[in-house]
Amino acid sequence: MLPIDILAAQNLALSQEVREDTELLKVHAELMGTERARERFAAVLRNTIDQLLNGEATGRYSWQSLYKTERTHAGTLVEINLQREFAFTDGATMDYQIAGVEVDCKYSQSFGSWMIPPEARGHLCLLVWANDDESRWSAGLFRVRDEWLNRGSNRDAKSTVKAAHRDKIAWLWLDAELPENVLLHMDPADRTAVFNFQSGQQRLNELFRRVQKRRISRNVVRTVAQQKDYMKRVRGNGGSRSALRPEGILIMGDYDSHRAVAERLGLLPPREGEFISVRVARRGIHHQDAPHVVLDGEAWVVATPADPLQMAPSLPSHIK
Repeated sequence: MLPIDILAAQNLALSQEVREDTELLKVHAELMGTERARERFAAVLRNTIDQLLNGEATGRYSWQSLYKTERTHAGTLVEINLQREFAFTDGATMDYQIAGVEVDCKYSQSFGSWMIPPEARGHLCLLVWANDDESRWSAGLFRVRDEWLNRGSNRDAKSTVKAAHRDKIAWLWLDAELPENVLLHMDPADRTAVFNFQSGQQRLNELFRRVQKRRISRNVVRTVAQQKDYMKRVRGNGGSRSALRPEGILIMGDYDSHRAVAERLGLLPPREGEFISVRVARRGIHHQDAPHVVLDGEAWVVATPADPLQMAPSLPSHIK
């Protein structure tokens, strides 16, 4: 069981009812004790939103572009994808059984608008929220009690949690960072410039040229390229990596050696399925305090606007 002091360390005002709910605390401990749980949970939400957008086929990158039926389907996909990722056992009456406890899963894109069905009364709910516009997400556990709910006026009698009783939610992660949807958050003029090209390869080249020092997910690459062989379009031998090298631009992927290059340049290393691009320059006197990496036998730094274009070095298969 998760000790109360660990929950209290989240700086949340937990109600007495939550502190005394042994089943809730047991499920909380199970989820929080799972390896890389926060990272994996965030990845499921990111991938579920991307699955709905289906950018490779549609070119969409915004939640607002989804049809109403697609947005309605989001909750089911979150439920399914979480179960696949964490291998939750099927519940007898609710969606899952976690640590031997029946748990229902409810997702909302609007914080606080989780729709609780009548059959969930008395059970635990895993309440999940994610918002792509804000790049934030939350997940918490809630014991469903009538007195803590707004009465449902809809046909299926679903209810929402009263704002005054959100202190009954034991948060697993509150207002956590959702991996960024770069296409949604990039400068609109840059986005227009990227999509002005007819060729998927040219669109990708422009994306890596204009969006530097930021992690770019595989789904963004897929959406921009809109081609089955989208990963090939990033690599050398005719892809963006070789096309942008004369401009001094490196495109690092999730290989350990590429991640090491990014870190030594003072950049965020790409996570699994991500890329990051940056223009580099040979280290000069005015770069002495800048982070650097040795490639092709020379020291390289992140280029400043004053640095001329130089042919970028090759990326290593391994790095010392």
